[in-house]
Amino acid sequence: MAPEIFVKFKCASRDIKLLWASVFLRLLSYGLTNQVLTLFLNAINMTEDKIGLFMSLTLAGDVICSYILTWYADSWGRRRVLVYGCAMMLLSGLVFSFSENFTLLLVFAIFGVISPSSDEVGPFKSIEEAMIAHLSPHNARPEIYAIHALVGTIGSALGAIVCGIFVDLLKRTGLAATDLQCYKLVFLLYAFFAFCKMVIMLLLSDATELDGHYEHADCNEETAEPLDVNDETAPLMRQATHPEERSNKLSKETVSVLMKLLVIFMVDSLGSGFMTSGWMVYYYSKQFLMGSLALGTLFFITQLVMASSTIPSSIIARCFGPVRATLLVQIPSGIFSILIPMAKNYLPLSILFLNLHFATTAMDVTPRQILLTNIIKPRDLTKVMGVVNIGKTFARCVGPIFTGILANNNYLWLCYIISGSLVITADLILACMFLGVDAKIKKQMNRH
Repeated sequence: MAPEIFVKFKCASRDIKLLWASVFLRLLSYGLTNQVLTLFLNAINMTEDKIGLFMSLTLAGDVICSYILTWYADSWGRRRVLVYGCAMMLLSGLVFSFSENFTLLLVFAIFGVISPSSDEVGPFKSIEEAMIAHLSPHNARPEIYAIHALVGTIGSALGAIVCGIFVDLLKRTGLAATDLQCYKLVFLLYAFFAFCKMVIMLLLSDATELDGHYEHADCNEETAEPLDVNDETAPLMRQATHPEERSNKLSKETVSVLMKLLVIFMVDSLGSGFMTSGWMVYYYSKQFLMGSLALGTLFFITQLVMASSTIPSSIIARCFGPVRATLLVQIPSGIFSILIPMAKNYLPLSILFLNLHFATTAMDVTPRQILLTNIIKPRDLTKVMGVVNIGKTFARCVGPIFTGILANNNYLWLCYIISGSLVITADLILACMFLGVDAKIKKQMNRH
């Protein structure tokens, strides 16, 4: 499978490689600010419950922005929407570098897509995934999506260590007199990476748009045979051929599937929202009194561990099907999350559970992408991915409010248990609703 990954990487189109560069820079930026966001807000005299409120309002605002941008991305132009997003990222980085006003920070955290964790927020993820589905054949998607997740996670990991080294260097050289000044310079670096990402978006071709025509290249002629769109395994995989089908409305079949997906993903994200990686940084900072360099190193390692799991995730998806693959990795991830606070007085054991959690938590990304792109019509894909990510963000915005309240009362550790329990619950719902499609999707993925 590893050689096949390299083959897919080599044969990927220029646009797909640009999208990989885009997700790398975006997650690098998120990983960078994730290390300092809660500490920055605490340094400007926000209490923990107010920090939780700030994060929740940020995510709630992202829901509205993401809804508008993803719903109309195909008609406005996918590249135009992505360029706009990059420009707003740049502006938000500048505002966080020079302002301490709660309202101004909140506005630009929403419109500038400041991530309350190192995870994806905003419209970028759904639009890019729809572009990749448009640019790649079915039998190449597991590896292409796995590489997309891999480079993003590596970016997030590098963001963590770069932030730790950067802050430590600023303190050692005396370029920043206080922690707050260090954090502001980190956001300035975030603005620079946003500018680089905007340049990449401007280089994308017309093929990335909904109506763009792209011939799928394949290094293996045997796998270049087109899929049968009438296959019973994918009744929704059919391009719109009639003018009335190209409206902004979702088909009835898509709506039915979407409702089920929203229940699953929103319960999962509700759990994730209780303990975002930003709060994890805060937990280790306060519980174990770790400094910026130690925190950067710790979360660099956890992100690398998570990155190493993305390639095996495509193998598991091919072997077991996307639903079983998700269950095999996410249930252990929830269990390890519950175990982390059990070692709150012993740092090495806590770090072990943390790394085991990160080793499994992202292994469901590729299987879930495969599930979505195999059961949703191509014409509906951008909207569905947008709605799913909006639903996930909306659910996730609930958690930080309660996390802040619990943290303010010295119960931050309890959020790990709540988070893990909800993730496991979401997996059980997934099994009940979609376990039956595994064999059919597996057959389509492995078709040659």
